[in-house]
Amino acid sequence: MTTAPLTPAAPREAPGATPARPAKTRSQIASPARIAFAIAHLAALGVIGSALFGFLFSLLGLGLGLLLVIGIGLLFLVGLVYVLFALGWLETARVDGLYHFGLSPRRLRRSGRPGFGGWLRSLGQQAIDPGMWRAIANLAVATLLGGIVLFLFQAISSGIVFTFSPLFADDGVLRLFGTGFVVASGWAALVGILVVILAVGGIVGLAILHGVLARAIMVPSREAQLAEEARASNAQRVGAVRAADLERTRIERDLHDGVQPRLVSVGMTLGLAQQKLDTDPAAAKELIAEAHTSTKAAITELRQLARGIHTSVLDDRGLDAALSALAARSVVPVQLDVRMDGRCSRDTEAAAYFAIAEALTNAAKHARASECRVVVRLRDEPQTGSRTLWARVEDNGVGGAQVIAGGGIDGIINRVLAAGGTARLDSPIGGPTSVEVSIPCAS
Repeated sequence: MTTAPLTPAAPREAPGATPARPAKTRSQIASPARIAFAIAHLAALGVIGSALFGFLFSLLGLGLGLLLVIGIGLLFLVGLVYVLFALGWLETARVDGLYHFGLSPRRLRRSGRPGFGGWLRSLGQQAIDPGMWRAIANLAVATLLGGIVLFLFQAISSGIVFTFSPLFADDGVLRLFGTGFVVASGWAALVGILVVILAVGGIVGLAILHGVLARAIMVPSREAQLAEEARASNAQRVGAVRAADLERTRIERDLHDGVQPRLVSVGMTLGLAQQKLDTDPAAAKELIAEAHTSTKAAITELRQLARGIHTSVLDDRGLDAALSALAARSVVPVQLDVRMDGRCSRDTEAAAYFAIAEALTNAAKHARASECRVVVRLRDEPQTGSRTLWARVEDNGVGGAQVIAGGGIDGIINRVLAAGGTARLDSPIGGPTSVEVSIPCAS
């Protein structure tokens, strides 16, 4: 099975966060609404967090303890990796939903290699994924803070009881709930008020601390963000150069293998016709007719070659119309589902069209598919306020597609990367094969 991100330079772990100005982030953390929701989150984690970590340690213990029992422990360890990923995903979503740091959803690591060995490599990469472990660390910190918050809530309830104890308590001493602290009944009201004030202040302080620690743990530093942006920009430049080189090679190959021999044949045929024009006019006429037919075929090939470089209908009528024409020409029947409420930039639509056309060509040439389905959507990205053009091509062929240097999938890689997008190939042996691309609408 091959399940690989086609864009090697795209962030595989989706680690990032959209850069946010520190002042804005601090105001989000310290706002009354954020504090209230943070207190609720911490209280909930104080209840369920310990159970979650108990479950994790149980899986780890079973995995290590049964490791030598016919390898049964390996199943528990594999399950532990996926449970850790799930908790990391949930923690990332929780923190981003609470503070809107702009964190990207966590994604499983993919090695890009086929078969069982590729899956094992992916599993190893996921087990050491730093983004996942940052999320788990933040969950552990939040669970610890949640336990303290629950204790402070108990202290508040005890403080309230102390405050009103003169109304119902006899003379003597009172014990503060959960502690060994005893107070004479005459001082109970004052101590109760102080305990409530301190506990409420402690809860609010822990809620703010939770936001500060979450930002420090989960959000990449400014230096890391700049380094990631520089890496992505460099990868995009490399992809653009590689895409241009592959396109030039393809044009040269198509001209050399298709149009050029046909034009040479036309020239030779016209030469023979010229020699027979005086001695055998009928044969010369047949040769001229043959040359005329070959000339029309060469013109058709040149049109197809030009269409492969850029489809003019994209500029005139948009991606929907261009894909409809592409589906009509496809050898394999295509189910087309395009829903777009607007237009994207010329480069974005051209990259998406190229990726879909190349995927359909591969399905016809190599997959032995009898049907293809193309889905195109224009998606809003709430975190960035931008729009993304998403497309998926799936065929019912034999599967097993792989990335080969200079091949069609390699061309999709670099064309999408040059437009600033990402792509993903899923092609298990036996099929089906699917190619997904996501390209910023304003690339």
